Amino acid sequence: MPLKSLLKAELVLAKQDIVSKKRVLESLADLTSNRLHCENEAVYDALLAREKLGSTGIGNGIAIPHCRLESANHTAILVMSLQKPIDFDSIDKVAVDLIFALIVPPSECSEHLSTLAQIAELAQSPQSLEKLRSAETDEELYRIFDSLV
Repeated sequence: MPLKSLLKAELVLAKQDIVSKKRVLESLADLTSNRLHCENEAVYDALLAREKLGSTGIGNGIAIPHCRLESANHTAILVMSLQKPIDFDSIDKVAVDLIFALIVPPSECSEHLSTLAQIAELAQSPQSLEKLRSAETDEELYRIFDSLV
């Protein structure tokens, strides 16, 4: 599924003041549970369970927390930049300041992997990452991300 079709302005947040991985996951659950019409705790538990399998910090200051969620009624992607990088147990030990979260219902699992691949590909471009990190407002971050996908 193309990233552009999943992107919703209300789930793009710039320069968030979040200081830990746990708080990021809690914030992701808060923000996406209403959109997906499911319980906040279910989203958080699913994201946390995935992190326990191995960090979703993929390097270069990027994390892609993701999970399959039985109660989700559709796929949601959330894009977030942080004011200050945080430890995310990333594979390269670099602190994370860009987060691309993906929550997927089981019925859309085949699209899940291609969407993750699209995000990972975007994260390989230093120019794209620099543009995303430069966004000061939610609207600017949305516009930049939308132009890159």
